[in-house]
Amino acid sequence: MKFSHHFRYHCRALALAASLGLALGTAAHAATLKFANQGDALSLDPYSLDETQQLSLLGNVFEPLVGRGKKLELVPVLATDWKQTAPTVWRFDLRKNVTFQDGTPFTADDVIFSLKRAQDTGSDVKTFVQQIAEIKKIDDHTIDVITKQPFPILPQMITQWYIMSQKWCEANNAVHPADKAKKVENAASFKADGTGPYEIASREPGVRTVFERNPHYWGKIEGNVDKAVFTPISNGATRVAALLSGQVDLIEPVPLQDVPRIKANPDLKMLHGPELRTIFLGMDQKRDELLYSNVKGKNPFKDKRVRQAFYQAINIDLIKRVVMRGAATPTNLLLGPGINGFSPALNKRLPYDPAASKKLLAEAGYPNGFEVGMNCPNNRYVNDAQICQAVAQMLAHVGVKVDLTVEPKATYFPRILSHNTSFYMLGWSPSSYDAQNVLNALVATPDPKVGQGQFNIGGYSNPKVDQLTHEIASESDPAKRNQLIAEALKLTSDDIAYLPLHQQALAWGVKKDVHVVQVPDDNFFLKWVSVK
Repeated sequence: MKFSHHFRYHCRALALAASLGLALGTAAHAATLKFANQGDALSLDPYSLDETQQLSLLGNVFEPLVGRGKKLELVPVLATDWKQTAPTVWRFDLRKNVTFQDGTPFTADDVIFSLKRAQDTGSDVKTFVQQIAEIKKIDDHTIDVITKQPFPILPQMITQWYIMSQKWCEANNAVHPADKAKKVENAASFKADGTGPYEIASREPGVRTVFERNPHYWGKIEGNVDKAVFTPISNGATRVAALLSGQVDLIEPVPLQDVPRIKANPDLKMLHGPELRTIFLGMDQKRDELLYSNVKGKNPFKDKRVRQAFYQAINIDLIKRVVMRGAATPTNLLLGPGINGFSPALNKRLPYDPAASKKLLAEAGYPNGFEVGMNCPNNRYVNDAQICQAVAQMLAHVGVKVDLTVEPKATYFPRILSHNTSFYMLGWSPSSYDAQNVLNALVATPDPKVGQGQFNIGGYSNPKVDQLTHEIASESDPAKRNQLIAEALKLTSDDIAYLPLHQQALAWGVKKDVHVVQVPDDNFFLKWVSVK
């Protein structure tokens, strides 16, 4: 299919620039890896939160039908082959002789069960399977996936839809997902039974998670990591100290101010690379009155002039230079280079212009500005709290008083996923590496029944964008499809649906005797790690 080859070209070009080679073959000795991140997975249920770090950690335990290789190319995982047999039918041949970690054989029934579970009311990964109408079992290792309409990027869309064991979920009363938005938990929140190369040996949420190699894994484990200990360390200085002292072997992210220290240490190395994630600010454009504002009886964010005023009050170059220390690429779009559909022609920001912001606010009826609450995480994105503090200060210069609340992602995500916010920060890295995912998840009018607009927390709505998003999903001609994407992105940009900020850069600190593969989607696979 021409579209797939075109798509892979973009991903391969970006990944080649950001990946580190790993010698083939399993090292002679088993090793323990100790690694740390600024935050923890909030659950072991792979359907409870569509968040990169959580899905990355769980991607060592659970597996999809189709996955990604070191160059972000599509690779067979639990499916050995797939092909379109009709406009709305995909035939998948499932891998034989695979067992879940409790010894239960993997079959087509687990895939069918996993679809129902992923489409459940409490699932946070509905966008992965939104286009699937049903799955028909041909035999234990053959299925037909029926889509609601022609959907040429189905294989790209399901690379982080992890398959769960029907038997295990039923035996552990975990048939339904653990809903983070409603703070619902079940056995899947704390235990895991996947088909992947590693098992969860022990789990202390917020403290430590221990992975051990799955002795019955069906595939090849290239690295020599037999055991891995993951520790969340929220404080940047403490995280760096742990690396410098040898308590951990790898940290992510490295605080930007500490990069020179790590580079200067002869026992350590810095791994830099572009990340596909875009950081942006969202606004409640749906409610008739904001939850957190001194403006009563109306919603300022419903007025494009107010949204534009906020946009032009943000000095993105200052944020890049001072807050991000140059490790950011300012953007006008919700997607960056490497994502299919990215358009350099549309990626031109409105100028930073506080005078224009004040004029727009006055025209909208707020000559003295107004007050609004803002929510931000402090341990999810690179310098997330500092970015929000800088934005609050910039808005103050045009008369907008921001009441900023920063908090750990453990409480932040449940808050914003329940739409308990007026102004918020979010980062998005499309798992399909395609603009359709961005438009469908962030921009389309929310429809909870199918997962459309699932992360459109501010409720932005444009019927024309919805129509284009629907057409993009089924269009198979690459040229026509990209024209539709460009039109949808332009409408979104013209409406100032969001306040795009930048694509952040990856910054990992690693011991020199540890070889890892760093890819732009920020997924970390233990099976590719080797320790000398």
